Amino acid sequence: MSRTVVVTDSTASLPAEVVDAHGIVVVPLQVVVGATSYEEGSEGATPEMVAEALRDFRPVSTSRPAPAAMLEVYERAAAAGAEAVVSVHLSGEMSGTFESAQLAAREASIPVVPVDSRQVGIATGFAVLAAAEVLERGGDAEQAATAARERAAATTSLFYVDTLEYLRRGGRVGAAAALLGGALAVKPLLAIEDGRVVNREKVRTATRALARLEELAVEAAGDGPVDIGVAHLASEERGAELAGRLAGRLADNLEGREVRCGEVGAVLGAHVGPGMLAVCVAPRVAHS
Repeated sequence: MSRTVVVTDSTASLPAEVVDAHGIVVVPLQVVVGATSYEEGSEGATPEMVAEALRDFRPVSTSRPAPAAMLEVYERAAAAGAEAVVSVHLSGEMSGTFESAQLAAREASIPVVPVDSRQVGIATGFAVLAAAEVLERGGDAEQAATAARERAAATTSLFYVDTLEYLRRGGRVGAAAALLGGALAVKPLLAIEDGRVVNREKVRTATRALARLEELAVEAAGDGPVDIGVAHLASEERGAELAGRLAGRLADNLEGREVRCGEVGAVLGAHVGPGMLAVCVAPRVAHS
């Protein structure tokens, strides 16, 4: 049988034990604080460090893996016996990581199927797991890639930020929108649509925004089985409270699984800022 390896990037926010259990290969992005570059996941690139740097107005930026770094990962997989790779990454609208995967795929010695999840964070992670599960059931690389795309497309990603300023600094929202939000003291609820950050709703207070975030997540879950992830940056208590409420309201949809809750990684944290709270609702799409 063909042996296919799933590759993703560090923004997929997959726990180490999940990565190990499925044999997934994770390529780190870089976070740059001041003049120092760190690999996401390393000791220096923690969410806490990024949050502190943002509060102190120190320069924080991020960068993608170079095509050469992606190619090295693919060739290591080939040397270890892989006959194909499915490479699933965060939205190409927000990072050049998918482009690096495409460029590296052309030079790889084994077939590589790059997948643009059109999602970020936990949503990309659920797409990665969909690909891994298809392979574990005996599917091939193209079937795994299709599963990843389908699950990502079915997933709803919603998030709240205390301010649009950090998204503006990183070029993820326009300056005019950020300035207007600040002037009106609006608390924005945002979503990922077709790979981009869009305004979902505008709410006047943080309390109302978080309550509305919960309602939108419940609406997105519908009546079918789902996986749910909650992520935060420097807002652990609010994250845990939201995860607990969703677990209680959607117990039947979860079918015994837990609502994942954790701190967003350093790279995504650099663009959303302290206080961010996100919810990912990923329907379980059946694949043969």
